[in-house]
Amino acid sequence: QVQLVESGGGLVQAGGSLRLSCAASRSIFSGNIMGWYRQAPGKQRELVAYISASHGTWYVGSIKGRFTIARDDTKNTLYLQMNSLKPEDTAVYYCAAGISPVTRWGQGTQVTVSS
Repeated sequence: QVQLVESGGGLVQAGGSLRLSCAASRSIFSGNIMGWYRQAPGKQRELVAYISASHGTWYVGSIKGRFTIARDDTKNTLYLQMNSLKPEDTAVYYCAAGISPVTRWGQGTQVTVSS
């Protein structure tokens, strides 16, 4: 049973934008903190942003001001709007339900930013 499905990744030039989406089941999404992680080649998976059920947000310092996390509680969908992308943003991006600990992971979507 697939609970979280990411989409919206792709290849983009530096300075460009992408919007990632994560479709979730109601049972997983409702009332849960949701976040985005990423894992670049040769690096540890890191938390990029999260959003609480009350829509409070947090961002890792390296992307703050460039990315925006949002959630649509009616559609049970999580978003990550990524602007001013840099090559260092290249990674597989994972949707996650629950933070510390994560209770459910998506399969990931590849984001590649070229110079």
